[in-house]
Amino acid sequence: MSDFLQNFQNDLRENISGFIAVSVTEIETGMSYSSLSVDATFDPELASAYNLEVVKAKLNAIKALGLNQKINDVLITLTDQLHIIDVSEDGKYFIYLAVDAKKANLGLTRAVLSKFKKDIISKL
Repeated sequence: MSDFLQNFQNDLRENISGFIAVSVTEIETGMSYSSLSVDATFDPELASAYNLEVVKAKLNAIKALGLNQKINDVLITLTDQLHIIDVSEDGKYFIYLAVDAKKANLGLTRAVLSKFKKDIISKL
């Protein structure tokens, strides 16, 4: 794993309240470039594999509707967790992040993700 991805994971773990797990996945191939979980029962690579289907379904919907739009992020709100799928600006990768809904600050979490999302294109 690259130093950039290692630093990225550690930054999220240390700076996002309620951090549970993160992974970075290539949309075309489904390959996970990195993953980290602080919960041994939560597999971020498995979650990314399923959430890849969410991203692909939304891309197909955008195409079918003839929209000239890109996905910025997808927010999935569960009972006790927030799952954010943040797509890179070039549409090639997504960051999957799971946080505890009771501890996380959504605005701050999105700001931290946005900072890294811009670097992913040039670093991967």
